[in-house]
Amino acid sequence: MRNRLKVLRAERDWSQSELADRLGVARQTIVALESGKYAPSLPLAFKISKVFDKMIEEIFDAE
Repeated sequence: MRNRLKVLRAERDWSQSELADRLGVARQTIVALESGKYAPSLPLAFKISKVFDKMIEEIFDAE
């Protein structure tokens, strides 16, 4: 699943660890999400959209 996490994170000057802390997940989860190796659960997708103040569709693309 493609996403804009890395770009959105960089725009805020957040490290992967900082984003992970904000979401309550491990840094490895952010690594997997950004590389497209992992699709987030629905609750995690909602948390991500809230942290970035974006709609889920603005962050994730199911291809």
